[in-house]
Amino acid sequence: MAMNHNDCGAVAESPLRIALQIELAERVARSVPADGMHRTNVPKLWLSRATEESQCVPALMDPSLFVVVQGRKRVLVGEREFVYDPFTYVVVTVPMPVRSHVIEASPDDPFLCLRVEIDPKTMGELLLEVGPIERPDDCCECGVYCDRASDALLEGVLRLVRLLDAPAEVPVLAPLALREIYYRLLASPQGLRLRELSQVDSQAQRIARAIDLLKSRYNEPLRIAELAEAVHMSPSALHHRFKAVTAMSPIQFQKQLRLHEARRLMVIEGLEAASAGHRVGYESPSQFSREYRRLFGAPPRQDISHLLVSGASRSPALPGM
Repeated sequence: MAMNHNDCGAVAESPLRIALQIELAERVARSVPADGMHRTNVPKLWLSRATEESQCVPALMDPSLFVVVQGRKRVLVGEREFVYDPFTYVVVTVPMPVRSHVIEASPDDPFLCLRVEIDPKTMGELLLEVGPIERPDDCCECGVYCDRASDALLEGVLRLVRLLDAPAEVPVLAPLALREIYYRLLASPQGLRLRELSQVDSQAQRIARAIDLLKSRYNEPLRIAELAEAVHMSPSALHHRFKAVTAMSPIQFQKQLRLHEARRLMVIEGLEAASAGHRVGYESPSQFSREYRRLFGAPPRQDISHLLVSGASRSPALPGM
């Protein structure tokens, strides 16, 4: 299978950038003593840690900025591949399924990463101040992109992370730090993708609305014509644009939404496989089991048992990046 490799690192770094990265790594390591993804007391900030390399697993990602401060990770979106490490970042612009795994980690040098949730409302407000820019002819529409972090972005991220040690300052300073981070993303060379999502009635925003509709009605039969009409696009244009952004068709996207939700229901609510499959829209238990195994690599009961034993049930619905 052909791969579009996107490796964002491997360049010489300035003393300032190295100092910023070292402080970020120290603060993240101090704040996450155990493996896994952890919510922090700072709004929209998550920290993750892994002490060993992992298998490539599917995950459902929400719009977020991901910054690796130690180790390396690989993300697959259809046939596109993104490898990111310190001094780089990945942005997920719309909710979408991806596959990812840690490719560099050890007990002595664990993989460390932070995630900042992207707030569309704040992005829209900032867009009014930043103003529009001309769209390049070769701009990629994929809903995930990787780029090198600027000094300014790393400084903004560090200001947010420092608030972990200053809880009294969080209510006042966290919104300012988040606003700065969002601004840096909008002003970056790749920021056009986020700008288009915030522009009223743009093609990108229509696809984002289609995704929201699929998320809210994932257990209902999918009628492409109705979905296209709801977002003011022709069925053919919807299919083309949707696949360009998510690397899958609307039907494939809905199927993955259903399977991820069924997995959550089995772990969190303790539902049996047949009940979970029926809850998310499957009429045939055998079809549900077959498609579940194709996505997660094991039949439902075996997969859920592994999740519970491994402790992954603490955050089964959280992004794996």
